[in-house]
Amino acid sequence: MKRLTRFLRLAQLAVRHGPRLMTRVPQAWRVFRRAGWRGVVWEMRRRTWPRSDYANWVRMHDTLSPEARARIAERVGAMREGPLISVLMPCYNPDPAWLRAAIESVRDQLYPNWELCIADDASPSVEVRELLRNYSERDRRIKVVLRPENGHISAASNSALELATGKWIALMDHDDLLPAHALFCVAECIVAHPDVQLIYSDEDKIDEAGRRFDPYFKPDWNIDLFRSQNTFSHLGVLATDLVRAVGGFRVGLEGSQDWDLVLRCVERVRADQIRHVPRVLYHWRVHGASTARSMKAKPYAAVAGERALNEHFARLGVEAKAEYIGIGYRARYALPDAPPLVTLIIPTRNALKLVRQCIESIVAKTTYSPYEIILVDNGSDDPAALDYFRAISQKPNIRVLRDERDFNYSALNNAAVAVARGEVIALVNNDIEVISPEWLSEMVSLALQPGVGAVGARLWYPDMTLQHGGVVLVRDNLALHAHKGLPAGLNGYAGRAALIQTFSAVTAACLVIRKATYLQVGGLDEVNLQVAFNDVDFCLRLREAGFRNVWTPYAELVHHESATRGEDVAPHKRERFEREIAYMHGRWADVIRHDPAYSPNLTVDSDDFGYAWPPRVEALG
Repeated sequence: MKRLTRFLRLAQLAVRHGPRLMTRVPQAWRVFRRAGWRGVVWEMRRRTWPRSDYANWVRMHDTLSPEARARIAERVGAMREGPLISVLMPCYNPDPAWLRAAIESVRDQLYPNWELCIADDASPSVEVRELLRNYSERDRRIKVVLRPENGHISAASNSALELATGKWIALMDHDDLLPAHALFCVAECIVAHPDVQLIYSDEDKIDEAGRRFDPYFKPDWNIDLFRSQNTFSHLGVLATDLVRAVGGFRVGLEGSQDWDLVLRCVERVRADQIRHVPRVLYHWRVHGASTARSMKAKPYAAVAGERALNEHFARLGVEAKAEYIGIGYRARYALPDAPPLVTLIIPTRNALKLVRQCIESIVAKTTYSPYEIILVDNGSDDPAALDYFRAISQKPNIRVLRDERDFNYSALNNAAVAVARGEVIALVNNDIEVISPEWLSEMVSLALQPGVGAVGARLWYPDMTLQHGGVVLVRDNLALHAHKGLPAGLNGYAGRAALIQTFSAVTAACLVIRKATYLQVGGLDEVNLQVAFNDVDFCLRLREAGFRNVWTPYAELVHHESATRGEDVAPHKRERFEREIAYMHGRWADVIRHDPAYSPNLTVDSDDFGYAWPPRVEALG
């Protein structure tokens, strides 16, 4: 019946949207091979829901009205000392129509204090060279250098950089487009944040017919996601002095030369000197020879990306190895030669079947060593469970800690941490089952990195749909699990369900952290948050103390009980739950209002990274 229901649902979608979706048959086949029918239904539903209509979203929320243009012009006029922005455009044999459109998109900017620095890399096309000469003669803000020989994109970018006289450079390809308000938004960011050094925006793609699609609504600065994919590139704006100080674009990194440049710049600035403008300020042209369509168009770019990332780690003294994985890069962080002892803390009351499954899966599948287990017995009275607890307590690396108090998740874990022998702590729910042998190695290797607080895992429901892909903070529901329900095999929005990244919070159902860091921020709040949201609060206090919380998809476990647990409606428990929600809103209102790991252009009404209607950003103009 379940299969029949899925088939009928798929058939209904196919009838309703069939003609438009026929062009996506090859893509649907690829989805089916990775994620089966469940994945196909998920993708079809996501792409056909009215709230997924990007063309309509653009019309309603990202199209400048004449009134908005007039207000922007007023703000430009009132702007004191608007910065000169040098747009760098390396150029090699583009379609003249696209080159002309790219140049005109710069000339159409509502912010006038710019210069366009074009370096033609010995294009064989006479038409291209003539077009560039004509533009440089018509508009004094357009500077052109015609290189005598082809040196590839890094050399051409450096030639464009030599032309720049502005304090800021913006990176642009010769066939892409800037919306009219792009440089205005950048200039406003520079004026509002005098110490900023790096600025990036959201982006989308544009096809040969001028149709905009596939927007990437990015989070605020997220170093771990940036090391997984180049979130900075479009539109990327950098302080000119910084770019020159790091040596400009490196020859030999072609294809990932922008990412390599930003990696070297990031090493010299503070995180608060990197700003994100949550608006689509760049339209990336899609055609057969562009990486906007596929990295297969430029396979050398993936190799250059690995090199850029590996050399970045080497400069920082971080023992890690980057590997290209198709949707981005995976960084494998090395463990010390003598890995630290990890204490796994598992609270339970009875639940023999779950606890046995949890512990046996840890023992049978975990490759990391050394570790110990503390089973916190919170007043169990099931004779079979008590017999099992006595039996496992005889093992040299398992202890059973009896705690008779009323259930207080925070207090149970804090008490166990106090007697833990491990340098690293792992909080593990009793309904967790290990499925990836390297799960603990992966999480510990991240927890030991400088600046990292809590590390979260990718948790699956028993039917292999996603239960936890990181925690997103939202005003009404307080916290959502990113990509909840995503079928296994799919990568989620912009690959974010399959890449290491920073989140504001991760779930304590499986959480790894240094014991010293746990104690530094006072552990879980056993007074105000006895049951709910203690992990979110804990992660936010870690962030407040200067740590970042990291989620990894390479530690995979099944989370059993939560898939079927119903809502707890007992009056006294409901009262406690409401009290804990009120505490969280009172303590963390500013952070909940704007989660830096999530875009204000994405919805807070569901877990699937759909578009926000309307976006939570100030209207332009």
